[in-house]
Amino acid sequence: MVKETKFYDILGVKPGCTQDDLKKAYRKLALKYHPDKNPNEGEKFKQISQAYEVLSDPEKKRIYDQGGEQALKEGGVSGGFSSPMDLFDMFFGGGGFGGGRGRRRERKGKDVIHQLNVSLEELYKGTVRKLALQKNVICDKCEGRGGKKGAVETCPTCRGSGMQVQIQQLGPGMIQQIQSMCSDCRGQGQRINPKDRCKQCQGKKVTRERKILEVHVDKGMVDGQKIVFNGEGDQEPELEPGDIIIVLEEKEHPVFRRSGLDLIIRLELQLVESLCGFQKVIRTLDDRDLVITSLPGEVTKHGDVKCIMNEGMPQYKNPFEKGRLIVQFLVQFPDKLPPEVIPALENALPPRPEIMIPDQAEECILLPFDVDKQDSRRRQNRNVYDEDDEMHGPGQRVQCAAN
Repeated sequence: MVKETKFYDILGVKPGCTQDDLKKAYRKLALKYHPDKNPNEGEKFKQISQAYEVLSDPEKKRIYDQGGEQALKEGGVSGGFSSPMDLFDMFFGGGGFGGGRGRRRERKGKDVIHQLNVSLEELYKGTVRKLALQKNVICDKCEGRGGKKGAVETCPTCRGSGMQVQIQQLGPGMIQQIQSMCSDCRGQGQRINPKDRCKQCQGKKVTRERKILEVHVDKGMVDGQKIVFNGEGDQEPELEPGDIIIVLEEKEHPVFRRSGLDLIIRLELQLVESLCGFQKVIRTLDDRDLVITSLPGEVTKHGDVKCIMNEGMPQYKNPFEKGRLIVQFLVQFPDKLPPEVIPALENALPPRPEIMIPDQAEECILLPFDVDKQDSRRRQNRNVYDEDDEMHGPGQRVQCAAN
């Protein structure tokens, strides 16, 4: 007969459950209430850890089932609980909430993310960029203690709990309790007396340091790609340093546009080049000159697309393999032609098709049409209709009265 069920209730299991049931319950609750994920649930995380430690140990479980928490205290177990973080690390394989990092640290600090603007030339050729930043490092004077040895005291604000409880009056006979992290000790439950604080870090345990990082942008890297500097983030006592993550942002190029491994360029041709052939020079991203030729008699139409193999972007980590350079041709037509050249031009071009004009056909005049101006007029008319809807309401159009 189990005397009390508090620890079973904390884990959400019944007395007599199997060890597998205990492990499943602890795994689910420990991940849910871990301080890294839920900073305001430190006390709950501690209760979950203590309950699992007792019920997963056959001898402690026997004592608890027979006499409850009082029996554990009388047996000298109450002061012998493991650190909740150590228990979590042992259960999940160490390395804090992220797991699997192989270092016996309780938790990992936050990652620092920096955005780095790079040109298309730099992504094509590769480059090394130097990035200066400020980061927190463990104070060397107090070795991360924040003050003299033995200067740590229980936080008087939260009395060592790391949490503060505020009571708000919601109405007559109604109150609400709000639990939050203690602002004085930042949830640690301990603080350093102001008179004993380290003069160099002012009790913060860390100081600011300027760091220069060399960022190697490899050939073929892409927009949004991440470059990770492991362990180069802010340092904090009893925490594994976070990472510095550099995120590449590709700047727009005035000539080339990237599409995967392909590069796209638009080339303008005059009508004479389109009809009679041409030679064009394309300056590449690594400052080489490519000559492309269309022989006389080869007609290049407006919108035609052709490509040059192996002149696109280099493949990441395999830079000798490249994509295609895709060329789109835009033919520029002249606004007018001198009348005296028309006969010679007609003789050189294929003949016009013959058109039969009916006797009753009406002759019209073609006028210039401004597409942009027409779109603007449509938007204005749409706004007028919308205002009319607001004044009269939907479906309330004026109709003609039938006599």
